[in-house]
This record gives sequence, C-alpha cells and structure tokens, in this order.
Amino acid sequence: MAMITDAEDFFTKGCGRCARFATPDCSTRQWIRGLNQLRRICRDMGLEEVVKWAHPTYMHAGRNIAIFGAFRGDFRLSFMNPALLRDSEGVLEPQGPNSRTPGMIRFTEVEQVSAMEPVIRAYLRQLMDHAEAGTKPPKVEHQIDMPVELAEALDADPELAEAFHALTPGRQKSYLFNLNQARQSATRMARIEKFRDKIIAGKGATER
Repeated sequence: MAMITDAEDFFTKGCGRCARFATPDCSTRQWIRGLNQLRRICRDMGLEEVVKWAHPTYMHAGRNIAIFGAFRGDFRLSFMNPALLRDSEGVLEPQGPNSRTPGMIRFTEVEQVSAMEPVIRAYLRQLMDHAEAGTKPPKVEHQIDMPVELAEALDADPELAEAFHALTPGRQKSYLFNLNQARQSATRMARIEKFRDKIIAGKGATER
C-alpha cells in the first residue's frame, strides 16, 4: 500500500500505512474535527504544510516544527526538537517508553484542541523562534551503566584497565552497550574475554 504524499489525503483518507486507509474505520475519521483544528492553528501561524513519514508535518525556516498523528484511542501533536521547548504548562508527554524528552500533546477529546489553543500557539511560536535563530537542542550525554563483570575484570587486570580508560568515550560506550545487551553474567564474562585483545589494541567493540 502506498503511503500518502499529499497532506490533503491525510484529512480525507488517512495516512496510507494500513488497510484501513480510505475507509470509515481509519483513525483519522474519528478525530477529523480535532485534526482540522490543529491544521488551522498551524496554518494560521504561517507554518509550511508538507508530508513526511506519511503524516502532515509543519515547517518553518527550513526546520521541522510539528507533526500530526491519529490512533484508535487518541490523536497527537508532536513537536520536533522538544528539548528546546519550555513546557511551562506541564502538558507534554513522552512519545514512548524510550523517549528521553517529553514532546507530545495527546488529545482524547476533540474539544481539547480549542481549550489548549493558546498553549499550542505559544509552543509552536517557541520552536519557530528557535528555527529562525538557528538554535539547536543541547547535546545530552546518556550515561550507560558499567556491568559488574567488567568492573571486576578491570580491577583484576591492570593492563586491561589502563587500555579501557584510554579509549575514547565512544569506544568505551560501544563495549558497555554490547555487554549490557547480554542477559546472563556468564555471557558478559565470555564477551569481556573475547574483547580483551581489541581493548588493548585501542579499538571499539564493532571495529575490526
């Protein structure tokens, strides 16, 4: 099934990503009044309407600002670069369990859009200003826990410890990530033994 490339299709048929496309059962049909209100707000703000990932996406100054989504139980306005937003009203939710920065407003009733219009406009304006200024979201360093087995191996092997701590942060993380993927302690220990020569050679876990 071909995904849509014209934004108008989203508001009349759906996104084209499932068999419910262009049927009364499409999720967009249930929420169409709310989606149209969001569309009106974005257009009133002067945002450029395009289609990305088969959904209406709104841009300003060459940057993605927001995107719509419709599901069985709700419809959503998701903000791009949410780390730049000041969520003064405390309305933003994370996109999913792996999202590190809340950046979505979830609607479970069409009437919520009108009630939240001032907030929506204010948040869109924030991101538009950042787009015009070229502001980029801050880089966030994500700490990866060191497995106990690696900590013990480094304590017991000074040569390995010296080599590991001399690695670049990215190479260190490659080992931490790989080891944390193993569920069994025995598997982690086997991997550490296997990685020893690479660590001594100053290489990352995926390097040859």
